[in-house]
Amino acid sequence: MDNNYDNIKHDVKIIDRGLIYLTGIDKIISFDSEEFLMESIMGIILLKGENLEIVKLDTHDGKVSIKGTFNSITYDNDKNKEKESILGKLFK
Repeated sequence: MDNNYDNIKHDVKIIDRGLIYLTGIDKIISFDSEEFLMESIMGIILLKGENLEIVKLDTHDGKVSIKGTFNSITYDNDKNKEKESILGKLFK
């Protein structure tokens, strides 16, 4: 991943806790109806909620839209730590 983000922005727009628009997303690591784990230019994003589903995914421009009921969104700048914990979850 290139560390020059002069032309890339990371935006998060939440509408009525039921629709979220994100930009600057590098990839979706994993997702289900209760959790989305994404890698962004600002670090790892963990989005938790209920009945979550992708509305739109544009991998070329790094844009994602998700609908559902959102309970939390957290960031972690240590991408390696988050990936290790994912592997830990898989092998429990």
